[in-house]
Amino acid sequence: MRRERAVAAALLAACAVCAAWGQTTPDFLPGTMGKPNVEPQWNEAESEVPPPPALRMSGLVAIDVDSASALRFAVDPQSVSIGKDGVVRYVFVATSSSGAVNAAYEGVRCDRGEYRVYARSSGQGWRSVDTEWKSLFEGFEARHVRAIAKAGACAGHTPNRSAQQIVQDLRTPFDRKFGGSSAP
Repeated sequence: MRRERAVAAALLAACAVCAAWGQTTPDFLPGTMGKPNVEPQWNEAESEVPPPPALRMSGLVAIDVDSASALRFAVDPQSVSIGKDGVVRYVFVATSSSGAVNAAYEGVRCDRGEYRVYARSSGQGWRSVDTEWKSLFEGFEARHVRAIAKAGACAGHTPNRSAQQIVQDLRTPFDRKFGGSSAP
């Protein structure tokens, strides 16, 4: 009995370590292993951040974030860009079943596994927000950014090849991406 308890405790501890480790590593990005690249000197120049594009509600690319949610999630394909600073920027739109809209102009740093929000809209124009870079791996509010990164914004620890490739990958069902592999 004592031995069974010791084995159970060891397994429980190992699971806790694996779960904690999984929260800090970006292994969900296809083809990656290990921790994000570290570049402590990088700073985003405000002059490099283009203003939010006009909010469009047609031609959006659906993103699978949470199948249990009543919200529909999407990215405006015309808003997708890769800046000289390596940040993938896009407009994310969440629409409720009643038609209420919440949109965000966001950026993701694939090399660091981080994102930030530049502006928000409820369909009546953009309002700037001053946010810091946050981890893709922490918090409920990052789940849609993780889904976008995983669906095609990032190719490992780098931005995907081009804005056009990102949009193409966002449109492709996950089970048909990356050579048909179902591996994350």
